[in-house]
Amino acid sequence: MADQRRALGQAGEALAVRELERHGYRIVARNWRCPVGEIDVVAEQDGVRVFVEVRTRRGNERGTPLESITPAKQAKLIETAQTYLQENGPDDRDWRIDVVAVEMSPRGQLLRIEVIENAVEERR
Repeated sequence: MADQRRALGQAGEALAVRELERHGYRIVARNWRCPVGEIDVVAEQDGVRVFVEVRTRRGNERGTPLESITPAKQAKLIETAQTYLQENGPDDRDWRIDVVAVEMSPRGQLLRIEVIENAVEERR
């Protein structure tokens, strides 16, 4: 089961990267890891650093991709993005966290892909 889930995630990330590039994102890194967590895609768009969380679902039994981003997941994404910024040198660029929602059929066909900008915002 874990292998199927991993394969679904990898397929979703590959589709997401193509969609991001189609929207003018320049991919900087994929699957960046630190002790806090992982960032699926680090990119740039129009001078803004973008941290991208890819959520892939097959069927709706477990909810939509966006519904899977709980407040705890949002907090972890923010903390991981801040760690990336600390480890990769500060700069004056703005940054944001986007989500790519990928929905696939039970047979693995792409049903929908959507890029949601500023999907996770830092609470001040």
